[in-house]
Order: sequence, then C-alpha cells, then structure tokens
Amino acid sequence: MPIVNCPSCPTCQVPVHTQFASFELVGPIVEDGLDPATDPAWAESGAKSPAEYARWAGHLCGMTCLRMALGAGAPSLFALRDGALGYGAYTEDPDGAIRGLVYAPFAAYVQERHGLDATVHRHLSPEEIPPLLDEGRSVMASVHYAIRRPRQPAPGRGGHLVLLTARTADGTGVHFHNPSGTTAATRSAELPLAEFERFFAGRGVSLRVRA
Repeated sequence: MPIVNCPSCPTCQVPVHTQFASFELVGPIVEDGLDPATDPAWAESGAKSPAEYARWAGHLCGMTCLRMALGAGAPSLFALRDGALGYGAYTEDPDGAIRGLVYAPFAAYVQERHGLDATVHRHLSPEEIPPLLDEGRSVMASVHYAIRRPRQPAPGRGGHLVLLTARTADGTGVHFHNPSGTTAATRSAELPLAEFERFFAGRGVSLRVRA
C-alpha cells in the first residue's frame, strides 16, 4: 500500500491509508462495484488470498484508522485485523456475516498490544471533539460513508469510521483521514463541525500514544 503524509495539514504527521490497497481503485470499488479481488496490490494488505481480501477489506475502516494512528512502521492491515479478531473486536456469524468494529474489545486490544491509550466514547458530542484533539488524541469517529460527498445531503449517520487528527487552522472545524476516500481531497479532508455533525453518529474511540 502506498504511504503518504497528509497533504492538506502541513503539521500533521499521520500517514494516509485506505482500506483498499490501491488508492486509485477505491472509487471504482466503493462506488462502481469493482470486485476488490481484482486489486493487483491486494497482497500488500497482508491478506492470504484475493478472496480473503475481497471479503474483509470493506469492513476494515476501523483497522485502517488504527494503522494511521500507529504511524510509520504500523503492521499490515490484515495483521491488525487478526489481532482484533483475537480480542473479539470482530465476530463472524454462522452464515459468514462479519460484525464489528466492537469498541470495548478493540480498546482492550490496542491498549494491550499496541501501547495506545484508548477511550470508548459511547456518547460524544461534536463540541467535545476539539478538546480531545487539543489533548493530542486522535478520534475514530462513526460517520456515514457519504461524508466523502459533503456538499450533498447526508443520507444517514454512522456505519463507517474516519480518523480525526486535528482542528482546522481556523479552529472551527476538524481535519480527518477517510479510509474510503476516493480522491486525495476526500482521503485527507476538512469540514466545519456543523457540517461534520450531519454525518456523525455521536460515538467513537479516542486514541493517544502512551508517554
């Protein structure tokens, strides 16, 4: 997977990753129905096969956020998935349906295995987010995936995770990295809090590297 530093936030050292291995195929996969198994870079995710990659990658926005929060040298996407599975942060139904991310076991996983302080926020208002960012925390926030099209009406809230990394330069909005961003501008984006709120489900997990 390519690794780039955040292009729209000069002080942000958080790398930009997507939950699909090829940046240029995120749009065709999530918007046009391209089979993820055809992604030529699938092996860079750490998946064991194209079939495993295709089945799981669309569910790994949370692991992508974690990978970004861990910074340079983070494990592969599927190595993080394997660890989260071991803690019960994902589950699989008998019919094969994938469930998760489950916040409490995820928080235990990142604290015990990756040395991050993790706080689950089951009720998080938009106004509570900037102080968390000011404390040096990043915030995995539950939003609707349509946040990559902010000029359009929000069709709902929640169901997808993005990583909030900083306030905007004017202090009135948030900067975030979107694992399913289809362009550079939507992978590393900024929105005023009022606009962000339209997509935000009011819950998430904040993370900080332990001193």
